[in-house]
Amino acid sequence: MSSPLDLAPGSARDSPRSSLERARALLAEAPIVDGHNDLPIELREQFGYDLDAYDLSQRQDRTHTDLVRLAEGGVGAQFWSVFVPAGWAGERAITATLEQIDCVKRMAARYPDRLSLADSTDQVRAAWSRGRLACLMGAEGGHQIDSSLGVLRMLFALGVRYLTLTHNDNVPWADSATDVAAVGGLNDFGRSVVAEMNSLGMLVDLSHVAATTMRDALAVTSAPVIFSHSSARAICDHVRNVGDDVLTALSTNGGVCMVTFVPYFVSEECRAYDSAVAEEMITRGEDTRDWYARMRAIARYAQSHPRPVATVAQVADHVCHIREVAGLEHVGLGGDYDGCDSLPIGLEDVAGYPNLIAELIDRGWSSGDLAALTGENVLRVLADAERPARSVAVG
Repeated sequence: MSSPLDLAPGSARDSPRSSLERARALLAEAPIVDGHNDLPIELREQFGYDLDAYDLSQRQDRTHTDLVRLAEGGVGAQFWSVFVPAGWAGERAITATLEQIDCVKRMAARYPDRLSLADSTDQVRAAWSRGRLACLMGAEGGHQIDSSLGVLRMLFALGVRYLTLTHNDNVPWADSATDVAAVGGLNDFGRSVVAEMNSLGMLVDLSHVAATTMRDALAVTSAPVIFSHSSARAICDHVRNVGDDVLTALSTNGGVCMVTFVPYFVSEECRAYDSAVAEEMITRGEDTRDWYARMRAIARYAQSHPRPVATVAQVADHVCHIREVAGLEHVGLGGDYDGCDSLPIGLEDVAGYPNLIAELIDRGWSSGDLAALTGENVLRVLADAERPARSVAVG
């Protein structure tokens, strides 16, 4: 059966269409499975989780995300980040994580005709068969388990399907990309966390971690890993991005790097601007790892220093580079909507995905290539992670 992108423009079966029209047609057949969206923490910060105060079924303007724009963007499955800042340690972090999970579950219950909870590849496809957006969850930081494998297992039981090993701060068992090295990657307990995630069928997420942690995790994992929202360091030299050596290893591991849209991970000019913000914070004695302090510092700095912008074409450069180094089967998308305060032109909210797909169409990507990028790659990885867990359970 032909795909809309396989039809020659101007043929008897199709009239000439723009790349953007072709992108929207493709996304109707091969929807986006996005690796990372921070809407739950925005609902906490702005509305105290009051879903009556912010109706997601209507077009909104105080977040990057609502159900109207998700549909316009061709998003068919979303890993909602159940994130809490790294400074929230111990019981506070665990409680806040449970509140984030509760938020996602209440969202799905509130809009049952639009959303469906999912924790497996089969459940994602079942949601699509019913015309629903599939809601998955990922916890964005190892601090959220408080160094407890029991807490890790309970997060999995509640539906969390990936854990980012660190956020901006180190944890006692793993180094972060944006902190001073402490354990040199993973220590013995960190390796036991990865092993437990493998046995559960929980994806190991290596966004935010130090390059040493990436390499250690790839060395010990028995399942494919993901980067839920990271881009290519060869294109933008930010420590949060992924080097070519790790991308090469990813092709052997079978995992996926999901390209993010955060401007200072995308554009060298934006990265330099972010570095200047960090330098000013250090001068003021502020903690550059503090998520809230960083957002305040960016807003303050922008009052006297105009912010550079990133573009859709620059995001596409990262997608194409990861494809070239790791292979088509190892690239996906993780926008980080509602987790950053600015976005590239054309990708300002979740309705923007067709603009990126149109850019890739113009670069010669086929319908099959694009379907791998938009969702099939990460769904394969999720299914691959599930298989060893099933065999352990059966055994």
